[in-house]
Amino acid sequence: MAIVEVENLNKIYLVGNKQPGLKGTLTHFFRRSYREIKAVDNISFQIETGEFVGFLGANGAGKTTTLKMLSGLIHPSSGQVKIGGYIPYRRQDKFLEQMSLVMGQKQQLLWDLPALDSFRINAAIYKLPDKIFERRLVELVEMLSLEDQLTQPVRKLSLGQRMKAELLAALIHRPRILFLDEPTLGLDVNAQAAVREFLKEYNQRYDATILLTSHYMADITALCKRVILIHQGKLIYDGSLDSLLESFAPYREVKIELANSIEKQDLMEYGEIESIEGQEVRFLVKREKLTNTIARILEKLQILDLTVSEPPLEEIIGRVFQTGIV
Repeated sequence: MAIVEVENLNKIYLVGNKQPGLKGTLTHFFRRSYREIKAVDNISFQIETGEFVGFLGANGAGKTTTLKMLSGLIHPSSGQVKIGGYIPYRRQDKFLEQMSLVMGQKQQLLWDLPALDSFRINAAIYKLPDKIFERRLVELVEMLSLEDQLTQPVRKLSLGQRMKAELLAALIHRPRILFLDEPTLGLDVNAQAAVREFLKEYNQRYDATILLTSHYMADITALCKRVILIHQGKLIYDGSLDSLLESFAPYREVKIELANSIEKQDLMEYGEIESIEGQEVRFLVKREKLTNTIARILEKLQILDLTVSEPPLEEIIGRVFQTGIV
């Protein structure tokens, strides 16, 4: 059964047209004109209970705007959204009790107080009895490995520890639905891995439904079997990650190390050049031309090394965003 239902969702912002200079300012003051910017353009999708879905798009594609509408922070211009049967922007208590929004670039913890104090404040807001709060706190602290950080002021925690504490604060009421906007933003590799492991365990232990945005493809490949892609406000793909890679990666990556430097134009016949660093060249070559291309490279060029691999996921997704076509 779908717990997240989005139908023909739109968000339009009116932006003033103002010319620079004093004349532009006076004209704008007395005769204002506006233009419409569609941040989200008629998107529809459903998410089933317990799904872990990646929500991908380039900067400015409309991801955060969509999450804010799903969590009720902003009102849609048109279209319908239901989260667990509730309309988000009405901000009903029953709705707020079953969802949580975590934004990696925002914080809810009080900077100069221990994180534990913020957890108690959140427990009071959600009217959790003391026994339930203590039990959930113990569970989440163990899952997040935060035993030694609860009584330290938040400002003394590392970035990774703060992100874990932010997650704990957002999950103390045990929401069924999580909207996560870049939860691993700025974290080092170890902290990212720890947060991913926690999210996977939370999803499995509590059958939580999670919609995740991230620019770190390691987050998506580790956690999400299904992805939704948004480009310039429009939904351009909704399906399995594996199917996306199969349909949009008709290339292999060929990396060669040359014995001698060669001009770029002399290399372009072998494939689409992705990068040239010194004497190391990376091509994208169509799969059906791979065997013939490698034979020509070995015949015509003096090379020290050659490897063939699938293109990195980041590049495949990046190509989707550049064209807006799947």
